[in-house]
Amino acid sequence: MTPMVATYSVYLVISLAITFWVGRTLFTNGRVFLIEIFAGNTSLADAVNRLLLVGYYLVNAAFVTLTLRTAERSTNLLESIEMLATKVGLVLTVLGGMHFCNLVVFSRVRRAYLARPPIA
Repeated sequence: MTPMVATYSVYLVISLAITFWVGRTLFTNGRVFLIEIFAGNTSLADAVNRLLLVGYYLVNAAFVTLTLRTAERSTNLLESIEMLATKVGLVLTVLGGMHFCNLVVFSRVRRAYLARPPIA
Protein backbone atom coordinates (compact mmCIF):
# COMPACT_ATOMS: atom_id res chain seq x y z
CA MET A 1 0.00 0.00 0.00
CA THR A 2 1.44 3.37 -1.01
CA PRO A 3 1.66 6.20 1.53
CA MET A 4 -1.08 8.12 -0.32
CA VAL A 5 -3.52 5.20 -0.27
CA ALA A 6 -2.87 4.74 3.44
CA THR A 7 -3.34 8.48 4.05
CA TYR A 8 -6.59 8.54 2.07
CA SER A 9 -7.88 5.47 3.93
CA VAL A 10 -7.10 6.93 7.35
CA TYR A 11 -8.67 10.26 6.31
CA LEU A 12 -11.90 8.56 5.23
CA VAL A 13 -12.14 6.46 8.38
CA ILE A 14 -11.45 9.38 10.75
CA SER A 15 -13.65 11.89 8.92
CA LEU A 16 -16.63 9.58 8.49
CA ALA A 17 -16.36 8.32 12.08
CA ILE A 18 -16.37 11.91 13.37
CA THR A 19 -19.27 12.78 11.06
CA PHE A 20 -21.39 9.87 12.28
CA TRP A 21 -20.52 10.42 15.96
CA VAL A 22 -21.37 14.14 15.77
CA GLY A 23 -24.56 13.37 13.82
CA ARG A 24 -25.80 10.88 16.42
CA THR A 25 -24.90 13.27 19.26
CA LEU A 26 -26.76 16.17 17.66
CA PHE A 27 -29.72 13.92 16.84
CA THR A 28 -30.01 12.69 20.42
CA ASN A 29 -29.42 15.98 22.21
CA GLY A 30 -31.13 18.24 19.67
CA ARG A 31 -34.52 16.59 20.14
CA VAL A 32 -35.31 18.58 23.29
CA PHE A 33 -34.42 21.83 21.53
CA LEU A 34 -36.64 20.97 18.56
CA ILE A 35 -39.56 19.99 20.80
CA GLU A 36 -39.35 23.41 22.44
CA ILE A 37 -39.14 25.17 19.07
CA PHE A 38 -42.23 23.32 17.83
CA ALA A 39 -44.21 24.04 21.02
CA GLY A 40 -44.29 20.49 22.33
CA ASN A 41 -45.29 18.88 19.02
CA THR A 42 -43.06 15.81 19.43
CA SER A 43 -44.05 14.11 16.18
CA LEU A 44 -43.12 17.22 14.17
CA ALA A 45 -39.90 17.69 16.16
CA ASP A 46 -38.92 14.04 15.64
CA ALA A 47 -39.66 14.21 11.90
CA VAL A 48 -37.60 17.38 11.50
CA ASN A 49 -34.82 15.84 13.60
CA ARG A 50 -34.67 12.77 11.34
CA LEU A 51 -34.68 14.92 8.19
CA LEU A 52 -31.89 17.08 9.60
CA LEU A 53 -29.84 13.96 10.38
CA VAL A 54 -30.22 12.56 6.87
CA GLY A 55 -29.33 15.92 5.31
CA TYR A 56 -26.38 16.29 7.67
CA TYR A 57 -25.02 12.85 6.73
CA LEU A 58 -25.47 13.47 3.00
CA VAL A 59 -23.80 16.89 3.03
CA ASN A 60 -20.90 15.78 5.19
CA ALA A 61 -20.28 12.50 3.39
CA ALA A 62 -20.23 14.44 0.11
CA PHE A 63 -17.85 17.02 1.55
CA VAL A 64 -15.50 14.35 2.92
CA THR A 65 -15.39 12.47 -0.38
CA LEU A 66 -15.07 15.61 -2.51
CA THR A 67 -12.10 16.82 -0.47
CA LEU A 68 -10.40 13.43 -0.56
CA ARG A 69 -8.30 14.22 -3.59
CA THR A 70 -5.34 16.51 -3.11
CA ALA A 71 -2.58 17.98 -5.24
CA GLU A 72 -0.07 17.24 -2.48
CA ARG A 73 1.74 13.94 -2.34
CA SER A 74 3.05 12.52 0.89
CA THR A 75 6.23 10.52 0.69
CA ASN A 76 6.81 9.95 4.39
CA LEU A 77 4.94 9.62 7.67
CA LEU A 78 5.36 13.26 8.68
CA GLU A 79 3.85 14.57 5.44
CA SER A 80 0.98 12.08 5.77
CA ILE A 81 0.22 13.23 9.32
CA GLU A 82 0.34 16.89 8.27
CA MET A 83 -2.01 16.22 5.34
CA LEU A 84 -4.39 14.28 7.59
CA ALA A 85 -4.39 17.04 10.19
CA THR A 86 -5.21 19.65 7.56
CA LYS A 87 -7.99 17.61 5.95
CA VAL A 88 -9.59 16.48 9.23
CA GLY A 89 -9.31 20.03 10.58
CA LEU A 90 -11.18 21.30 7.53
CA VAL A 91 -13.92 18.71 8.07
CA LEU A 92 -14.22 19.73 11.74
CA THR A 93 -14.42 23.41 10.79
CA VAL A 94 -17.21 22.72 8.31
CA LEU A 95 -19.08 20.57 10.86
CA GLY A 96 -18.84 23.35 13.44
CA GLY A 97 -19.96 25.97 10.92
CA MET A 98 -22.96 23.90 9.88
CA HIS A 99 -23.95 23.37 13.51
CA PHE A 100 -23.67 27.09 14.24
CA CYS A 101 -25.81 27.94 11.19
CA ASN A 102 -28.48 25.45 12.28
CA LEU A 103 -28.55 26.97 15.76
CA VAL A 104 -29.00 30.46 14.31
CA VAL A 105 -31.80 29.34 11.98
CA PHE A 106 -33.71 27.45 14.67
CA SER A 107 -33.23 30.25 17.16
CA ARG A 108 -34.87 32.63 14.67
CA VAL A 109 -37.67 30.15 14.00
CA ARG A 110 -38.33 29.91 17.73
CA ARG A 111 -38.28 33.70 18.16
CA ALA A 112 -40.72 34.14 15.27
CA TYR A 113 -42.99 31.45 16.69
CA LEU A 114 -43.03 33.05 20.14
CA ALA A 115 -43.72 36.51 18.66
CA ARG A 116 -46.92 35.33 16.90
CA PRO A 117 -50.12 36.67 18.39
CA PRO A 118 -52.24 33.94 19.96
CA ILE A 119 -55.19 32.63 17.97
CA ALA A 120 -58.45 33.81 19.54
